[in-house]
Amino acid sequence: MIHVDKLRDPTAETAPTRRARLAPPASLDGKTVALMDIGKSRGKEFIDRLEGHFRKAGIATKRYAKPTNTKVAPLAVMQQIAAEAQLAVIALSD
Repeated sequence: MIHVDKLRDPTAETAPTRRARLAPPASLDGKTVALMDIGKSRGKEFIDRLEGHFRKAGIATKRYAKPTNTKVAPLAVMQQIAAEAQLAVIALSD
């Protein structure tokens, strides 16, 4: 079981402007979760495990990746995630 109350809404460190935190959804039913690999070592393995847990819980996922871990995600990738998913997990694997 995946507990929605433990999901977080991280804000990029490059955007110091404060904004209200989005409330997590009451349920993940009918939602798609974006899984983003930031390009760190073994990130794919970590996302494979996350995806397995989400699938087991019946939650749809879509995978995305940054071209490199040293830069922010390209705007096109962020727009694609916003258009295709309602939640996102940014996977750190160190």
